[in-house]
Parts: sequence; structure tokens; C-alpha cells
Amino acid sequence: MASSPMTSSSQSPRPTRPNLAFRRLRGQRSPGEFAAAVRRAAREIDEQVSCDARYIGRVEAGEIRCPNYAYERVFLHMFPGRTLTDLGFVPRSAVRGRGARTFEEAPDPHTTSPMYAPHETDGAYEPYDTTYGSHEPNDRYDPHSIDDQNHEESDVQRRAFMSGGTATVAAASLGPIGLAFSGAAVAADRSVRRAGEAEAGALEEAVRKIRLLDDRHGADGLYRRASAPLRAAYALLDAGAARQATAERLHTGAGELAISVGWLAHDSGRFEDARSHYAEALATARVAGDPALEAHAFCNTSFLARDAGRPREAVRAAQAAQFAARPLGSARLLSLLSLREAGGWAGLADRRGCEQALTRAQALYGRGPCDADPEWMSFYGDAELAGLEAQCWSTLGDWSRAAHQARRATRLQDPHFTRNLALYTAELADDLARAGHPDEAAAAGLRVLDLLDEVQSSRVQTMLAGTARVLLPHRRASGVSDFLERHGALPRPA
Repeated sequence: MASSPMTSSSQSPRPTRPNLAFRRLRGQRSPGEFAAAVRRAAREIDEQVSCDARYIGRVEAGEIRCPNYAYERVFLHMFPGRTLTDLGFVPRSAVRGRGARTFEEAPDPHTTSPMYAPHETDGAYEPYDTTYGSHEPNDRYDPHSIDDQNHEESDVQRRAFMSGGTATVAAASLGPIGLAFSGAAVAADRSVRRAGEAEAGALEEAVRKIRLLDDRHGADGLYRRASAPLRAAYALLDAGAARQATAERLHTGAGELAISVGWLAHDSGRFEDARSHYAEALATARVAGDPALEAHAFCNTSFLARDAGRPREAVRAAQAAQFAARPLGSARLLSLLSLREAGGWAGLADRRGCEQALTRAQALYGRGPCDADPEWMSFYGDAELAGLEAQCWSTLGDWSRAAHQARRATRLQDPHFTRNLALYTAELADDLARAGHPDEAAAAGLRVLDLLDEVQSSRVQTMLAGTARVLLPHRRASGVSDFLERHGALPRPA
């Protein structure tokens, strides 16, 4: 097997040995169920990992000889009293790369140093991981592992994407809402070397970082910073890849990144920018013959069309997404796409069409998760199902039913995802206000205002502004004047 162009070692990779100890610890749980347990354990100790079934499979196959420090802390929390060796991993000191540290010397998980920010990969110190070249937790290239080909601690791979001759991305330090870019430049005037596994892995990790930051903080502070990695991603495509498998990963990664940047534009009210990014992702999917990426691009296009007041386009895009997604085998994906269709029908004031799509969405959701569910759908759970249904009823003017579902969404939402909690609570406040419950609406609105220090989302702020207008005639009701006063004191967007 040829080594990566970024690999500093000239030795051949060792054959992997299955990690039977780790497999025994999983027990009767499926890889997906065990990955969910890992993510829950990470939240318990305030770590951030994007573990999924593929990552667990790679650990059990022996491809990940030693996890990074974030995963190490999580695994040792899950299995107290055991060491990495007990879990079937190779000792860190036995793995090559930049000087290995003991667990006691590992960076503090809560450090504010940009070099060791508390993200999923040690060294992931930029918002969309501009250290392109060392991060991919679940696929063939894995920065969460340390092996002979891919060293988590390797300075060479930390900067593989930056110095690979394709693109240069400069990073800054921690910003008030997370990690921030200071700038980026594509080195088009350089001699370009073809992209390899390192670049593909880093591109995939960049997508994960954007999603993680958006889940926690909303889109407004992220969108402008996200254009640099997107330009770099398409520069990688122009450079080409030596292997077809790597080229496919680059196409998928660039398309997913275009969707993520499009979503940041969408959620911050830049609809035309979002439409352009989604179209770019759709074109990439068509060129690559990637039905999963195509379904995702159409899914977001449908959502955007609904928000932009083009409900018929929302229906058509959702139906196109379902057509692309059917062969993929994910009932949960089809459920979400049915909800997108329902939102379009609601916008057309077609209650029957909306109800039929909602019924289909609920039935598909009831089939449960499976290994075929896309990684980007991690946000889609009970709370999101209720929240999207609330939006449908709200569009149809059934405020009481909308408020019921929005309240369910707020109760079901994991508070770890601050942005969604703010969104569902804002939906609840608006529905209650329009349903004739100004006091309850004001209380919900005040809860949203409490979250705005952490969340920057034009969508949430627009919803609050609408609620405030509805509540103006009720300012004498309990709590309403407090809400209106606090809302009026919010800084206005530039």
C-alpha cells in the first residue's frame, strides 16, 4: 500500500490486528448504539467527540491503534479503572510521531489555549479545522488514531493541508463563540501536488467542526469565516487526486462543506448566498454521481425554498430528495425529507397534503435509526421531529397545535444543543402569542433572551421580533412588559 504524500515515514504500514478487548466491551450493543453511548459519556465530562458507528468499526478492526486525548478521556471515563492497554489499544509511548505524552501530561480538556482547544481532535484549534491534513474520525484516514501512516501528534500532518501546495489557511485564536479564522488564501500560483488521504480527511473534519459550532452557537458569527475553507475545498478538487477513492471523498467532502456553509448563510438570513451554495453542492453531487450528497442538497434546498416563500419549490425539492434517497436505505432520512415536503404543503395552505406528509414522516421515523443514516442527520431526533411539525401547524395557522408540538420540542431537546433549544423556545413563544396566551409567550420569550449570549442566529432573532409585535397590544399582561423592554434593548443587527 502506497504511503500518503504527507507521511514522513518510509516504512510500510503494519498489518492491523482486531481489537477484541474493545469489541467485548461493546457487548450486545450495535456499533451505532455504542457510538451514542460514547457521545453521551463525552457530554458528561464536557468533551466533544463526533463518534459514530464507522469509528467504532475502525477501532474494533484495529485500524485505530491509539485514540487521541479527547477520546482517551472519554473511554477512561466510560470504563473506570482500566487503562488504554486494557481497552485493547497500543500504549501511546509505542506509537511514532511527535513526542508522545502520558495521560497526565495531556492537555487540560478545559484549557483556553488555542493549540489544545476542547474539540474532538487534539490540535484542532481552528473553527473549521484549518489544520487540514490531520482530522477524520470515521473513515479510511483517521486523526483520532495514531498509527504508522497517520500520527495524531505529527506536526507534518497537522499542517498537511496548509503546506500541501493546494491551499493555505491561516488560523487565529479562540473567539468569543469558539474558534475563529483570521483569514485564508488559495495558493493558485504554486505548483500543485495532488490531494491525498490527509487532505480528504481534513476536509471531512472541517464539515464536522462547522456543524458542531452551529449546533452550539448559531450561524451569524460563523458564516463569513467559513468561505475560506470552502474555497480551499474546491481548490483541492481542481488539483485532483491520485486515487479514485480519494477523489470521491474530496467531491463528497466539498459538497457537504458547501451545504454547511450554505446553511450558515440560510440561518443568518442570506438566502441568495445560501441558494448559490446549495446549487454548488447539488452540481458537485451530480458530477460525482453521489445520491447521498444529492439528497442532502435537495433537502436543504427545500428548507430554504420554504423559508424564502417558495413553497411549491420546497415540495418539488423535497420530492426530488426522496427520489435520490430511496436506494440509501435510511428510514430516518426519508422521514426528514417527508417533513420538508410537509413544510412546503403547509406553505401552499394544503392541509391534506401536509397531514399526509406528516403521517408518512412519523411512520418512517418510528422504524428507528440504522447504520445507513447519514452522519449529518445527528440533529434529527424526537425534538426536531416535534419542532418541524410545530412549524407546519404554525404555517397553517393552527396555533394551539403548533404550541403543543413546540413545547414538546423544548422538553425533548438536549440542552447541549443551545441553538436548537433557542429555536424551539422562540417557536413556542410565537405560537403562544398568536394563540392568545401573552403571559406564557412572554415567559418563553424571556427564556430565549437568556440564551442569546450563547446563540447568534438571525432566524431566532427574527422570530422574537415577530413575537414582540404580536405582544405589543398586551403589554399590561404578566411578564409582557419585561419581555418587550429586554427585547427592545437588544443591539440591532448591522
